[in-house]
Amino acid sequence: MDLTVAKKDLLRLVGRAQAVADKKSTMPVLSNVLLDARGPVLSVRATDLYLSVSGEAPAEIKRSGAIAVPARDLHERIKHLVEGPVRLFSENATQLEIRSQGAARQYRLHGVPGSEFPTLPQPDADAPRLVLPATMLSTFITRTQFSISPDDTRPNLNSALLEWTTSRLRMVTTDGHRLSKIEAPHESATQASLLVPLKAVLELRRLADEAKGDGAGTITLIPSGSSAFFEVAGGLFGVKLIDAQFPAYDKVIPAASARTARIPRAAFADALKAMNLAASDRTGGIKLALTAGTLRLTSESPESGDGMDEVPIDYAGADLTIGFNAKYFLDVLAALDGVDEITLGLSGELDPAVVRPAGDDDGRDYLAVVMPMRI
Repeated sequence: MDLTVAKKDLLRLVGRAQAVADKKSTMPVLSNVLLDARGPVLSVRATDLYLSVSGEAPAEIKRSGAIAVPARDLHERIKHLVEGPVRLFSENATQLEIRSQGAARQYRLHGVPGSEFPTLPQPDADAPRLVLPATMLSTFITRTQFSISPDDTRPNLNSALLEWTTSRLRMVTTDGHRLSKIEAPHESATQASLLVPLKAVLELRRLADEAKGDGAGTITLIPSGSSAFFEVAGGLFGVKLIDAQFPAYDKVIPAASARTARIPRAAFADALKAMNLAASDRTGGIKLALTAGTLRLTSESPESGDGMDEVPIDYAGADLTIGFNAKYFLDVLAALDGVDEITLGLSGELDPAVVRPAGDDDGRDYLAVVMPMRI
């Protein structure tokens, strides 16, 4: 293999690939990225057998070939090359030379022949396609990612439900303690429901943000069998979907709230952070006491003492005191960064709270449900 490619293109492709490459696999080849030079393009691919990513860049290819080299090592070395063309040269597919054209800086990496790298899955030719605005997908993930369970032994909670009808797109996540749901109008000729694992959701957020920055504008979703594929900015990201039953989220969301308060988001978050300092390390519990015009927050710890703060709110309902884990509320408020006010819907001291953005939210319908706790 002997080729020359622009550093910026190579860095972008290898950066995507090394985020997917499996650094802890019992199969050493999965910690590598495959560099495959064919025709006028260089293809860069990586997989951990659950996620896969591939992309291409134009290149001046003198000799075709393929080699797999350690993903992280390659990425770090490319970052430290000088700007401009980069030459990649491999004589025997077990060693790769990396050189900055017109400069003395160069590296050498040990690798394995490209034939040892796994074949990446591809979508069926007749699979349906759903074109999504990158900004929409980025917002959907930002608003819901926090309530995905990190426990990968519970795959139905360690994932995000992405579903769409002919008129709406929706994403829902829950870890059993809180739930978040966002949806928006979006026309489609098809309808489907997918469970996307957390690792894939995190990578999708990065790709969506990258697409926004590059001006790509859209991401194409292609559900195909037990996998889903996302075309973005000249690359293809694949994910093996979760085969499990997502909780019946509609049964968790209260149909109505007996009491509703309008609260400034930033002031509420600041008071929560302050009271969390005095909360029990074991439970993180705080009490919210609603009275006319005021939200009082209190917390106490058997070890260190207690704390109290108040936030002026728009509320004229009956008095109510209810306990919550402070972190669960803080995660919701952080996801709503940029929103000035929220509405807090409550019913009784053992009923869940419903948080929504107050006023117009750019046509999106968002809510978060937080379960109460006894304090």
